[in-house]
Amino acid sequence: MGGFLCFHGFHRIFNFVIGDPLKRLSLCIFWMLVICASILCFYKISKDDKTERILLRKYYHLVAVLMFVPALAFQPEFLDLAFGAALAVFLTLEIIRVWRIWPLGQLVHQFMNAFTDHRDSDILIVSHFSLLLGCALPEWLSLRYNDRPLAPFAGILSLGIGDTMASMVGHKYGVLRWSKTGRKTIEGTVAGIASVLAVCFVLVPHLASTGYLLIENWMPLIVAATVSGLLEAYTEQLDNAFIPLVFYSLLCL
Repeated sequence: MGGFLCFHGFHRIFNFVIGDPLKRLSLCIFWMLVICASILCFYKISKDDKTERILLRKYYHLVAVLMFVPALAFQPEFLDLAFGAALAVFLTLEIIRVWRIWPLGQLVHQFMNAFTDHRDSDILIVSHFSLLLGCALPEWLSLRYNDRPLAPFAGILSLGIGDTMASMVGHKYGVLRWSKTGRKTIEGTVAGIASVLAVCFVLVPHLASTGYLLIENWMPLIVAATVSGLLEAYTEQLDNAFIPLVFYSLLCL
């Protein structure tokens, strides 16, 4: 019975993928190319001791933007499936890493350890899970509500764009810190908020084709981006999972 259900599930997935083979298979090929190129780049960058770890982690965010934005814009249903598959792969790799299962265990551990920070425990590395969930949850929660066309992009916008720009600009140019003990800067926060709004300005023409995105929605969008940016400045623990949900909720108001 279990084998039949497993076969039936894979059969349905296969039929779904080939339902629009040109777009979906092309997207799969694009993802594989991005993943392979990213692994090679990350491996070389991680060997460079001069590269700050916080910047290493933000490269993951940029890869998420590169992979997820085209899919979310043109193949959102296929992306829903891909998010679930990616979580399964991440879980499998984490099991292999924790238990040091030969032959990949030690290699995966060395690779992933280069991107950890204080939020990861000595045993589990959760930051990559939180990044993927942060991008996936707004899309899963949207349920094709066309009256909030930016809501599915909440995770990608807040993490892939806002958080990344805030960290990079704050790290390189930040002078005014939000607190004496914290590392986050006002310059970084402003850059993060501005970058989210700039990307939204580019996305609006495409999403306007749905007929629901109106000009008066810009003020709530500005408020949502600003509040999320300020929360990011004061949040230290698992902001990858928390900030996208806040941004999503504000966009849905």
